[in-house]
This record gives sequence, C-alpha cells and structure tokens, in this order.
Amino acid sequence: MATTTSIRTFLGNRLWTAPCSRLVQQHNNILSGQPVGQRLLFSTTSQVTYAKPASKKGGAVPVEPKALLGRPSNNLKIGILGVPNIGKSTFFNALTNSSVPAENFPFCTIDPSEARVVVPDDRITWLTAHYQPQKVTPAFLTVIDIAGLVRGASKGEGLGNAFLSHVRSVDALFHLCRGFEDPGVTHVDGSVDAVRDLETIHDELLLSDMDTLSKVHQEYEKIAQRLGAGKTGNAVEKKKRDDFPTISKLLAWVEEGKDVRTGDWTNEEIEVINQQYLLTAKPMIYLVNISEQDYLDLAKQPHPVIERIQDWIDVHHPGDLLIPFSGSFENQLSLFEDAPEEKEMVLEDASKQAGVKITSALPEIVVRGREALNLQQFFTAGPGEVRSWTTRTKALAPQAAGVIHTDFERGFIMAEVMKMDDLKELGSEAEIKAAGKYYSKGKDYQVEDGDVIFFKFNVTNNKKK
Repeated sequence: MATTTSIRTFLGNRLWTAPCSRLVQQHNNILSGQPVGQRLLFSTTSQVTYAKPASKKGGAVPVEPKALLGRPSNNLKIGILGVPNIGKSTFFNALTNSSVPAENFPFCTIDPSEARVVVPDDRITWLTAHYQPQKVTPAFLTVIDIAGLVRGASKGEGLGNAFLSHVRSVDALFHLCRGFEDPGVTHVDGSVDAVRDLETIHDELLLSDMDTLSKVHQEYEKIAQRLGAGKTGNAVEKKKRDDFPTISKLLAWVEEGKDVRTGDWTNEEIEVINQQYLLTAKPMIYLVNISEQDYLDLAKQPHPVIERIQDWIDVHHPGDLLIPFSGSFENQLSLFEDAPEEKEMVLEDASKQAGVKITSALPEIVVRGREALNLQQFFTAGPGEVRSWTTRTKALAPQAAGVIHTDFERGFIMAEVMKMDDLKELGSEAEIKAAGKYYSKGKDYQVEDGDVIFFKFNVTNNKKK
C-alpha cells in the first residue's frame, strides 16, 4: 500500500499539471474540430479499501457487498483491442482455432469476429473421470476480435466511431501490444513502438469517455437547474437530477486523465456508471505478442519490449496483469488441435531448444480473461451430465440456480453444497456427508468458485379461478 501511495504522490507532484491540462485541451480540440496533440500522460490508483460501518449497538453489522462495474450478466464478452497489424486476428485464430482474415494491412478486421473458447479447468476434468457421465459441458469464454484503433479514433479517424462502438459492446479487454520486429508486417505509424501504441489506445478510450460524459453532463445539468430541489418533473427527470453530482464527479475524474475503473466508487455511483457504458470502466489485461524465438528465450534473458511495457503499467496502471505470448508459435500449435500427440512433439522440441519446459500461454490467458470479467464457475455433477455453470463472483444461491433455469430461482428452497477439495479428498457424496461436510445453504449463501451444488426448488402454478 505504501508503494501505491508513493507512486500516486510522485505523479501528483511531478507529472500531473501539464498532462492533465493537455488532456482537457485535447478534448476541447476534438469538440471544436481542432487538431489533436501527439501524447498524453495520465495516472491511476490501483487499490481500493472499504471501511466497515460502525454498529449502533456495538455488535457486528453486515457490510453491503461491493457492487461490480459492468453489466449484471453471466454472459459477458471480452474483446481483443490494439492498433492495426499487431497480431490481433492471428491471436484470435489461435485462441479459437478459427480462420478470420489476418492480412498485412490496416483495418483487415472491420466487423468484429466472435467465438466461444472453452475455459481450461482441471476440476471438470476430475469430475468427468469421477462420475463417468454421458455428457460433459465445460464453461466458455466469449471472445471478440475488434478491428484496430488509430490515433484520432475518438474524432472519427480510421473507422473510429464504429470501432469504439465495438469496444463499448464488450465487458473487458485484452489489450494487445506488438513486441516483434518484422519488416514484412507494416505498422500503421511507420515504426514499432509498443509504449506509443499503448498510449494511443488509452488516450482514445479516455477521450471517448470524456466526450460521452460531457454530453451527459450538459443534459443533466440543465435538468438539475430547472428542477432544483423541488418535487416537479417526471421520474426520469428526477433520476437525472439525482445522478448529476455523480456525472460531474466522473467527468472531473476522466479530465484528470484517470480511468473510471480505478476509482473508489460507492454502490450508488457504480449504478450510475454502469448506465453510461464507459470504455475506461472495463477491466484490462495486457498481452505482448513477441516472436517465436523471443518467446523460447524468455527464460534465458529479459525481453526489452516486455520490460518497457511493464514499467509503463507499473506507473500508470499498477497491479494490472501482463502476459507475454507468441502469436506465431500459438498459431502453429493450433494447427495440431486434432492431433494431440503431434502437438506434444512440437512442445517437446520447443522445450529442448529453450532448455526449459515450454507450454502454450493461451490457457492462462483464457482463465485470466474470465477472472477479469469477475466470473466464476460452479458445477452440477452426476452420471447423466457433468456441467460447469457461470455466474458473477459473489452471486447468491438463488441467482446461481437461475442460471440453470428461471424456475430454480423462482422456487428456490435450498442449495446442497459440496466443496471440490472435500470431494477429491473423501471420494464420494456419502463420505462427505459422513464427515459432516455436506452443507445445506439458504438464499443468503454466496456461491464460491468450484462449488458442486444440488438445488432444491418448488414452483407452484397459480391457476386462475
């Protein structure tokens, strides 16, 4: 925590004044149609702590669960974002084993491609071996390949407005950076500079949010001034009046060059934020696409581009995750998806060349993407089917039951829960019950990642007389 504070203080004293004034000026230039400057500097906070409310009687007081930024859905999507010609479509092809175009020119991907990727999970593999079911249904992550953004996208450059709408439609982002040199693959800016590309994307997302919030602020301000504190106005207008202070706070936040996702917002403020679909409110994971040889050499020597990007993240977004991978290597491996023995031979050859065990980076990328979306899995298991179900983290038992069927949530009675570690250790439901580790949970139970659950419910149809 002390490190974060010192970084924040350093940025406040050394870097803030000029960059933030340039950011606001750049936003004003966009609104007026004037040229936009080349580079912005901005900072974020990284950690949020929440105070526990005091009890009037001195006893324990339940703490309201912290609301999550983003859509309240279990069917969330993650987008692949970056400037053109950095390997987004190649990464998408390898990740989904599909075949979208991956040509060497900007805007090759115009309409975003979408695919579902199986989430690697050793737990469902174990459950399958244990129950020998007739059917197995794993969890999936929906991935969107978004076309490349260029500087000036927030004011329509390239295919800017359309691309930003694609970014708005996803719930988290893989921010892909180019860390390889290849004269045969052109760069939209004429040279390879990963940090410049990072700043291009972050600037455009931030400027787009600034534009969105400026328009909302103007609308809400007029309504707030007209209604005042009185009781006039319809329900929609009163809601906008009440939300105006939060919109003002949000606008000031982004004008200081800070992503919305890094703020310490109250649950009431998060409700307002989620209605705006802001681009900088989305979780982000940084992926660095390096050459195959550089990927194999990572254990021997640090990669200069990865170090530069990590330094940039440590200053601007401390705590965010960076994962290096090789698009060309992963694409090669994906050709052997139907031939696991040959795929294993390729990995063995790569490991011998590198002198360390080489594995695909894609399973970790998929799992981390799911975590960025605040998603978790619970399981239903038996000889008929072993299935992984997806919920938001901290979902209550009735909400989790509703993922299976709405009747399960409507007529929820209880959830009978086994912990995965207990099932592995004790070997059967009977042994878990004998050990007193078979739990009956009510509607206030927060489902945990990896729970094996049997729901009890009862729905009575009320017939009209």
